[in-house]
Amino acid sequence: MMLPHTHNTENDHPVLTLNPGVTAVVGDEGQGKTHLLHQLAAAYQGQVFWCDLKLPDRDKDTAQACWDAWQKSFPHFDATLLQELIDALSLREHTHKQLFMLSTGSRRKVALAGALASGATVTLLDQPFVSLDAVSIQAVQDFLQDMSTHPTRAWVVADYTVPAGVDLALWVQL
Repeated sequence: MMLPHTHNTENDHPVLTLNPGVTAVVGDEGQGKTHLLHQLAAAYQGQVFWCDLKLPDRDKDTAQACWDAWQKSFPHFDATLLQELIDALSLREHTHKQLFMLSTGSRRKVALAGALASGATVTLLDQPFVSLDAVSIQAVQDFLQDMSTHPTRAWVVADYTVPAGVDLALWVQL
């Protein structure tokens, strides 16, 4: 089953046909990984979760405020899954802290928890493992592996290497 809306409306050229499961977009610095995510975000408009995982514009918000905002924006947001991710990513003690008080890794984990729980048809993750501790990296990899056979949702991981231990629907080398 292919997901709908796989064309960039600006030039009507195929961006990338996504199938359900996990797609890896792999390339060196400057090879166009983030540019491809921009194109996918435009092509799947209204069905996609994508944000800068550093959350640079949310300094004064708490982690909980971020999750609450995403829950309002995504009708299939999974609050139960979010609680599991909060524990798996060791975020429980940070839920009511403003983001400027958190390390880069913790800020990214806040965004990842929201992205993974969003319920979006397409979730775009740009270098999701940067600044994460080993336990959190493993938790995200385990989540992606669990979702690798999802029948209707797609996750795109753009990074320098393929995520370890994840069965891929597609691997794109840039």
